[in-house]
Amino acid sequence: MHDDFAFEPIEGLPEALPEGETILWQGRPDGWALAREALALRWVAGYFALLAVWRIGVSSTAYPLAEALGHAVPFAVAGLVVCGLLAGIAHIQARATVYTLTNKRVSMRIGAALVMNLNLPYTWIGNAHLDLRRGGTGTIALQLLGETRVSYLMTWPHVRPWRMGRTEPALRCIPDAEAVARILADAAEARVAEPRVERIDQHAARPAAVAAE
Repeated sequence: MHDDFAFEPIEGLPEALPEGETILWQGRPDGWALAREALALRWVAGYFALLAVWRIGVSSTAYPLAEALGHAVPFAVAGLVVCGLLAGIAHIQARATVYTLTNKRVSMRIGAALVMNLNLPYTWIGNAHLDLRRGGTGTIALQLLGETRVSYLMTWPHVRPWRMGRTEPALRCIPDAEAVARILADAAEARVAEPRVERIDQHAARPAAVAAE
């Protein structure tokens, strides 16, 4: 079987890490959680179930119950097909995605048909929001500073839902999200607090000598 990501020197990263950078955590979305939260699997299933019940109710006024139940079969079959497609899409997305936290940045390899790598240094991130769900899965959304922008459509579903004006990239539906949030917070705090050393050219900084009168 051909591996579409065989060119990656490190899984999830387009190039080898520079000196001084280390991986703290890597993971990917949970496929079922992604189907439920990003692709609204439960809402779609409920919609088709409601259609089937409505069809039975309408048909039962003119036909025997057994025949009325048969009239709902097309809606049930259509619902199963659509829900199956959504679950399949979510699992493909999850398999193609790799989130990486290093001591210097958040990296996201996302996209199944069109692969994109998003690298966000901690100095670009102003805040992180954790949406924790039952079972420990959750989404960590990243609020970007300044003029840094990413496309909502290009990065969906790896974004905080409905934040289109100011897109927030997100580590979506990851297992053990609370622990991952702590790793991110500690790494970002350490990186932002890290002192910056700038080299000063002593010759350029030294004032020119003034000739004695």
